[in-house]
Amino acid sequence: SKELAKNPLESCAAKLTQEKQTAYDQFIDFLIGKRFSDSTVKVYGHFVLGFLKHSHDTSLKELNENNVRHYIETTVGTLNYAVSTHRQMVSSLKHFAFFYPACSIHTDAIYMPRKDKKLPVILSVEEILRLLKITKNLKHKTIIAVLYASGLRVGELITLELKDFDFTRNQLHIRNSKGRKDRYATIAVSLHPLLKNYHDAYKPKTYFIENPKGGPYSANSIRAFLKKGCTIAGIKKKVTPHSLRHSYATHLLEHGTDIRYIQELLGHSRPETTMM
Repeated sequence: SKELAKNPLESCAAKLTQEKQTAYDQFIDFLIGKRFSDSTVKVYGHFVLGFLKHSHDTSLKELNENNVRHYIETTVGTLNYAVSTHRQMVSSLKHFAFFYPACSIHTDAIYMPRKDKKLPVILSVEEILRLLKITKNLKHKTIIAVLYASGLRVGELITLELKDFDFTRNQLHIRNSKGRKDRYATIAVSLHPLLKNYHDAYKPKTYFIENPKGGPYSANSIRAFLKKGCTIAGIKKKVTPHSLRHSYATHLLEHGTDIRYIQELLGHSRPETTMM
């Protein structure tokens, strides 16, 4: 997450006591043992490490919900976290309290803010075409086209490998996605020439979109060129890679595709998520 930038409240010089370092290491093992995704382990670990540093020399057994409240209020107030990030922070600290019951943290006393109920940003078909037209870089154009035409999450795109393409069936095999689920997404036939041009030009070895230095491409790089492209295209909406996925689903619905099928294509567990 972009919001997990360096926290000025968590000094590099601040060192954990041996007790807290051991507890932190064991907490990470606990999360891995529960089969949480790498990103969840990273985010939860980030917040718990910050909390343990913020509590200074207070022993683990003496930590209570007031310590948690002070850490959350100070951090959220300083860094102006979004509600979603605030909720991740609370969730991580509740998991830590569950993992380390010897502490004095009463999880019911930790306030969890309600989720935002914002409608997603949707681009029109004309705006999508305009964005593709002004994008001259072949790799960038391919990324935008696949995110939209296959309805992928940005994390799914950057982990997509060449072996996941089945052009005979026009399908993409999305592996171990959100919720540890596999699914199939579609490859639009109209994308075949663009995909061939991209492959011939860049010759990726393992990942479909590769970092020039090797390994998968950066999600932040995609966000950056997409933002720049929207500015050039005169699109004033706040567009993210996920906006392309939302647009894909909305355009399918507007063309009469059944909502249950759209749910399947997107890999949603609940139809309510797709309806939103």
